[in-house]
Amino acid sequence: MNDTRIVLVRHGESVATVERYLGGLRTCRGLTEHGRMQAQALGARLQRTKELQVDAVVSSSFPRAIQTAEIVAPFVGHSDLDVRPGFGEHDPGPDCDGLKFDDFVAKYGRPDFAGDPNAVVFPGGETMAQFHSRIVAAFREVERDYRGKTVVVTCHGGTIDGLLRHCLQAPSTGRFEVFTKNCSITELVQPRENIWRLMRYNDHAHLAELGTAP
Repeated sequence: MNDTRIVLVRHGESVATVERYLGGLRTCRGLTEHGRMQAQALGARLQRTKELQVDAVVSSSFPRAIQTAEIVAPFVGHSDLDVRPGFGEHDPGPDCDGLKFDDFVAKYGRPDFAGDPNAVVFPGGETMAQFHSRIVAAFREVERDYRGKTVVVTCHGGTIDGLLRHCLQAPSTGRFEVFTKNCSITELVQPRENIWRLMRYNDHAHLAELGTAP
């Protein structure tokens, strides 16, 4: 049987990032035009290089992830998406979702994502422990449902951080930081049961010609 290969792709540049607000599922307004161009560049690269033989495209339920998947999927021979909410970004909860980041900091202080995983980061939202438990469950479901196949999962920076920590058996918070670029490729392969091999992280060579958004 072939190795299970899970390719994590962070969504393209989002409106939430540009406008600096907490863009949870309730208030996510999708990609910027630059974010769409990033997804196009990724799709074109995968079509040109044929470096991945993709069996399925999975997405979180956030508009920015779905829009990224919708752009990339045709380049790798797919039209259908498997939308799985479990891969969504850290949920700030109904009271904080949509708040400008500066307003959140003024009201609650700067969030400590490297501290106690059971501490309340967003009042009314998920703790880091709850967030990681959710995304790891989604990851295991995809591992089970697509065993021996190659799956592209469009998701989020926090999701990729948490899943790397899970696969590398690292602390759930603290100790190290990763900064995952928009529309970058992070590739994990399972050569045998309960073993994950990190093949590449943050591969965004296809974005070199785009530069940064104006």
